[in-house]
Order: sequence, then C-alpha cells, then structure tokens
Amino acid sequence: MIMEKKEQILIRINGLDRPGLTAAIMQILARYGAQILDIGQADIHNTLSLGILIRTDESSSGQVMKELLFKASELSVNIGFAPVSDDEYEAWVERQGRNRYILTIIGRQLSAAQIAATSEIITRQGLNIDSILRLSGRMSIVNPVKNVRACIQFSLRGTPADRNAMQAELMKMSAERGIDFSFQRDDMYRRMRRLICFDMDSTLIQTECIDELAERAGVGAEVKKITERAMRGEIDFRESFTERVKLLKGLDASVLKEIAETMPITEGVDRLMSILKQCGYKIAILSGGFTYFGEYLQRRYGIDYVYANELEIGDDGKLTGNYVGEIVDGHRKAELLKLIAQVEKVNLAQTIAVGDGANDLPMISEAGLGIAFHAKPRVAASAMQSINTIGLDGVLYFLGFKDSYLGEQGKMK
Repeated sequence: MIMEKKEQILIRINGLDRPGLTAAIMQILARYGAQILDIGQADIHNTLSLGILIRTDESSSGQVMKELLFKASELSVNIGFAPVSDDEYEAWVERQGRNRYILTIIGRQLSAAQIAATSEIITRQGLNIDSILRLSGRMSIVNPVKNVRACIQFSLRGTPADRNAMQAELMKMSAERGIDFSFQRDDMYRRMRRLICFDMDSTLIQTECIDELAERAGVGAEVKKITERAMRGEIDFRESFTERVKLLKGLDASVLKEIAETMPITEGVDRLMSILKQCGYKIAILSGGFTYFGEYLQRRYGIDYVYANELEIGDDGKLTGNYVGEIVDGHRKAELLKLIAQVEKVNLAQTIAVGDGANDLPMISEAGLGIAFHAKPRVAASAMQSINTIGLDGVLYFLGFKDSYLGEQGKMK
C-alpha cells in the first residue's frame, strides 16, 4: 500500500473579526481531512490575527488553499500560506521543550517606552517571546476612573543567559520606568498556588499599629524611630519590639478598639480578599504587630489564620508594657508559613508571601512566590517580585488572573 505523501502548511489570516470566521475555515480543512498541528488567535480592537499550522495530503493541498482563498475573499479578510518542511517542523517541536517563564509587568499605565525596555531585557537574555497577553481590563479614555491599573504578561521560552543579571536589569528598569514586575518559571506550581501569607502593618493596612498606640500613649516620636530602624533591618526585631512595648505601659486597652475601627485599609485589599476566598485560597496573617488588629481583619475578610503578638493587659484594663507568648519575628514568620503549608497539605512551591519590612524577608524568601509590597529599600533589593505602583490586588496579576475572567472588564476599583 502506497502512503500518501504529506506536507505542512502555515496559514495566516488577518482582518476584521466576525462571528463564524473560524468555523468557516475549519469546515474547509475538515473536508480534506487536514490535521491541525498548531493554532493560535489574537484579537485587538476587533482585528483578528489567526494562525493555523496544518498537515495534509500533498495531492489535495492545492485545492485546500484555493478554497481558503475564495472563502477569505468572501469574508473580506487577508490570507497567506507558507510551506513548513519536516526538518523545520521537528526543530520547532524540539524548541517547545525548553524552559518556559512568565514575565508580568504592571503599572498605573504602560507606555511603548516601558514595553520596549522590557523587550530589550528579554532579547539580551536570549529568550523568545511566545505570546503577549493583556491581563488588565480595557480602560476608558472618555470617562477615566481612579485607581487605574495596567498589566501585560509575556510568555517566554528558553533559558536566561544570566538569571541574576536579568533580575538586576528588571529591578533597575522598575525603578527608572515606574513599573513593577514578576519573573516566574511557568510550571504547574505557578498555576496551582494555594496558600497566601500576608504581613499586616504597612501591607494590609496603611499604618503601623504600634505607632498608633504610641501616639495615644504620648511616646509616638520615640517609638516611631525604633520602628523605622527595625523595618530597615538596622536593629534586631525582638529587641526593638520589647523596647517599644515597654513604652506603651499604662495605655488604656480601650484604645485598641478605636484604632482597629479606623485602620486605613490598603488599596485593593477588599477586591483581593474577595477573589482569593472565592477561588479557595487559604489566607494567613503573619505579623510582627498585634493579635487584636489581626483578628479584627480576620473577622472582616474571613481570613483562615492569624499569628501575631499578644499585648498583656492588666486587671486595671491598661497595658502592662509586656507581651504574652513568643514574639512573631522574621524567623517565626518563615516557620509559620511552612507549618501552615504542612497542615493544609500544600507544597511550599504553592505558597505566596507578601510583606514590606526586613522581618518579612525570611518568609518572602521561603515562599514559592515572594512579593515585596511598597517595601523598604533592603526588602525591595532582595525580593524577586515587587509591587510599588498599584494596590495590593496587583498580586492577582502575578497569579495570572485576568480582569475579564473575573467579570471586571474595564472595572477599576
């Protein structure tokens, strides 16, 4: 029996998108028993770009192309054909087995200059861009809204020539161009994150609760100086924590409720928590702050775990200047992340940690995805991912969420 000789043809179609176009093309290919080796489509402002790689009998390929040309004319779209040899196809298949990465860039807006700078870094590292996807909703130019955000995701193939140098270039670009980035290996763990751990003060809320307490105790300036030195990593967290708590001695505990009810919630937290809960994530607060405020947020957002520091309250209803239990410092945060992951039967590679201070670095480094959020310089310099330009819901883009998937096309809150 003589086998019919086969050939590969790359079909390129572009023009005004319309319902039924893909179906019409596929019906023609189906009549000739064409095998689909690859297919991809992009649609920008109702303009379609469709690519189809087929394998078909050489004896019928001419008729296939003829019918496709007639159909393209009927549909008012442009169509082109390119032969692909067996060797070219096999070489392309082999390249698909290379490492894959996802580079995500976010900002209030994204300009051509910012995307050009990103693309240049990708090129210098010898990576190939397989696809570019917009994750953020389409913004209105007639009725602009506050808290606008823009996000583009690059799917990359290959291995960076120098991963550390690429990270340094991305950080430099981020600072100079005013955008944030995430560079992750595109593996099953990136697609299956399950546990997310947040710092609280200056992350979930836009204040340091110990500073708020100190203001009411009349020692605000003194405590704030110690806090800032601790967050920069200039002094040991345990030592600084003990010193600051001592200064709160005599403060009426009723102040805790007042502060909790007026805590400024960080932009994007409401949206982020709602989506994470809907998608089944386990959420934890691991804080060097205080349990009272963590539990307040727990009730508000349905957070699963809260680990923070317990202030000791005397029989007279005033703070004693002491704390109860073990201090939750940077080392303890990393331990708790691993412990919760074990309890929830989650691989450490499926975990996320988000924080801003030096005492967050251990858990940020331990997590599968560590994110520095509006972080102090030392933290931003050490983290692999950072968010400085938009709200905390920017984390969703690093997880691959698309606004339109969430029913939020063009909805910026």
